[in-house]
Amino acid sequence: MSALFDPLTIHNTQFQNRVWVSPMCQYMATDGFVGPWHLAHLNAFATGAPGLIMVEATGVVPEGRISIGCPTVEDDAHVAAFKPMIDFAHEHDVKIGIQLAHAGRKSGTMRPWDDHRMASAEEGGWQAVSASAIAYHGYPEPRELTIAEIHEITAQFGAAAKRCVDAGFDVIEIHAAHGYLLHQFYSPLSNKRTDEYGGDFIGRTRFLMETVTAVRNAIGDSVPLFVRISATDWVDDGWNLVDSIEMCTHLRAIGVDLIDVSTGGNVHNAPIKATPGFQVPFASAIRTESGIKTTAVGLITEPEQAEHIIQTGEADAVFLARAFLRNPRWPLFAAEKLGVKIHWPLPLERGRTL
Repeated sequence: MSALFDPLTIHNTQFQNRVWVSPMCQYMATDGFVGPWHLAHLNAFATGAPGLIMVEATGVVPEGRISIGCPTVEDDAHVAAFKPMIDFAHEHDVKIGIQLAHAGRKSGTMRPWDDHRMASAEEGGWQAVSASAIAYHGYPEPRELTIAEIHEITAQFGAAAKRCVDAGFDVIEIHAAHGYLLHQFYSPLSNKRTDEYGGDFIGRTRFLMETVTAVRNAIGDSVPLFVRISATDWVDDGWNLVDSIEMCTHLRAIGVDLIDVSTGGNVHNAPIKATPGFQVPFASAIRTESGIKTTAVGLITEPEQAEHIIQTGEADAVFLARAFLRNPRWPLFAAEKLGVKIHWPLPLERGRTL
């Protein structure tokens, strides 16, 4: 028997297994709209029988995008562009979620393959905002958000989440990791505010707590709600695992169902040693100490490795990224390697070896 291919149920939503597609930026949207590339990209995963596909970081407003090539769900038209992918995933018994994001001081870039980093106004760029007027390494200085603007962004997260659920997304994930806006608020390295959204732990996490509450109120009690966090900044004076355990305990109490545990992103030269499964211990500690479901992500590439994580209770599911880019049907490969017979899409049946 394989724990990796056991179903997982959250509220009324059942995921057919614990192998999930991690959100991965594609930088292929036009004016925030997804198109043919995303159709091929996401539908390919759906033919490989994952339990969940999580759509890439998607701006709740245009200025929340990481780059000019990232998607948004700023209105009904932008959300509707995802409908063919949602329907195709559901046809294959695959759940699909979306990661709602605001990049804050790390926003307004060109695409990674362009010849310069920051987009000018003529190229579609904008001035970034953050918790404090502190620039990320190599980026322009952002403008500090006012309290009224913080409240507005919180409402925008809630409105975007409601649009996505109405369109058929099964899961909402709030992106509060990797040095983006919500992480910029809870990390003491990027938040030097002296009002109620800064200072101590309660102040610095307030924006995230209010955003979670707004999203949960918008989507109702039964839709699975995830939050991706960076469990550590990887530097002595930054955010750390002890902070994360406390924060996740609070998140569980206000309606978050699962923590998508990543690390880093707020310090450009943090001493991160990225070895296979290097973030799994953080997911395990948060799961044990906060009593909340977690997923592990980061250099999980082998079926036996993923199986071990689930078998030993280190996490409830695993998110894979680059492994899925190399093989969009990775779950079919993993099941056969582990000796588990799962359902394959009928057009692919001739490829079975088990």
